[in-house]
Amino acid sequence: MPSMSGYPVRMKLLVLLGLLLLTQIASGQGARLLLRIQRLNVELETKSNLMSSGNNAWDAVNLNQPQDIQKYPNSSTCLHVYEDGKYFVEKRDERTPGRPKAKSAEGILTADDLQRLRAILDDEELKKITTPKAPELPADTQAVREAERLDVQIARAGTFQQFTVMKERVKTGLNSSGVSSSSSLSGVDTFLDNGAPYRKTLNPLMKWSEEMGKRNKLTQSTPRNCE
Repeated sequence: MPSMSGYPVRMKLLVLLGLLLLTQIASGQGARLLLRIQRLNVELETKSNLMSSGNNAWDAVNLNQPQDIQKYPNSSTCLHVYEDGKYFVEKRDERTPGRPKAKSAEGILTADDLQRLRAILDDEELKKITTPKAPELPADTQAVREAERLDVQIARAGTFQQFTVMKERVKTGLNSSGVSSSSSLSGVDTFLDNGAPYRKTLNPLMKWSEEMGKRNKLTQSTPRNCE
């Protein structure tokens, strides 16, 4: 079973890209940006990184061989909304690493839509959300199969509220001593979600963003990686 001792380092693979983009947008757009939401999904357990038993993407990090998550099949959806109501939506899919495909749309929110969004963003419980502690892998984790990250950035009185929540699908089973530390049998998936306590609070915002994606006719475009 691969060692999981480097998990804090491994989290950086999934968080670094989002934080970097958030910083670039915050510095480049200033307070004009009202809201940014990005969902990133990465498939980590593929044939290319499972060349030997128990080997996966995380092992490369433990061996000081940094991996870029964009080397693995991944997809993302992002939505930018600016204070004047302008918005940009992009859906990117990279089934074959190095060959991303994207569709996007842009427009201007109606006054009613912008007012509704501001009311959602003004929710006091939403304002309290911060990035939670990284999910803890079970002791019998064999591999991290899939990870989904949600990045949210909201303009707040000249500054930005930023937080990231994670979901992971991990393969669990017998540990090196042959004893399972969980109720799962060998090879069964276990799902981790450090954003579970916030899902009810986030629900109105996520529903609003999903509606925006459905209302717009996306057309093929050059991938902008949500920038």
